[in-house]
Amino acid sequence: MKVLFLDESGDHNLSVIDPQYPLFVLGGVIVEKDYADGPLTDAVRQFKRRLFGRDDLILHTADITRNRNGFERMQDAAFRRHFYDELNSLMQSLHYTIVACAIRKHEHLSRYGVAALDPYLLSLDILVERFCMEIGDVEDGGVIVVERRGPTLDRELELAWLNLKIQGTQYMQASKIDKRIIALNLRPKSDNLAGLQLADLVVTPIGRHLLGKETKEDFRIVESKFRRNRKGEYEGYGLTVLPK
Repeated sequence: MKVLFLDESGDHNLSVIDPQYPLFVLGGVIVEKDYADGPLTDAVRQFKRRLFGRDDLILHTADITRNRNGFERMQDAAFRRHFYDELNSLMQSLHYTIVACAIRKHEHLSRYGVAALDPYLLSLDILVERFCMEIGDVEDGGVIVVERRGPTLDRELELAWLNLKIQGTQYMQASKIDKRIIALNLRPKSDNLAGLQLADLVVTPIGRHLLGKETKEDFRIVESKFRRNRKGEYEGYGLTVLPK
């Protein structure tokens, strides 16, 4: 069975757009369930113990960049360099496939106006399609795992998932989604799931790259892990940027 761990970068709000980050990215990692429960979890645990002497830390990009919630040592420049070298090695060595959808919010709004769909829900449609394609014609072949974001947003997501199973998407029939994906599970950050932390680590480099920021090693690693077609192309297969 395959698991799609999902996370986001940026805000899905269209009424207030941050000029510094006018983008929303929903993305995640597809891994085999046995791998997620075993080698992936073990490798992330060992990484934390090696660098911090404990494994109860949650790898969260916002905390890492702001030196908080256990990442206070990141204020030391030498340790920070060492941390990123080790993190890049970890992300390169693990086995996973990335799917992501990015919405350029200003362009999205100017094209669709009041009919503009919520970026989170629009992205979810795209990623569910890609995940179904990755699973293939296998009954109960996959499950989606998403981090809880609060009662209101969680409820919206549960309703959106229900709607996908009833109405399908533009390119994937509801019956196929219902057959292939068992469930969409919401899990709290405190569960310390390695797959969700890996998803967190891959979405920010995608956003940075699309905003034209300096390309760092983390994006080169992410780029190498994107889902691809037979020609090796990832645009539209592993990474979808909207509007086209």
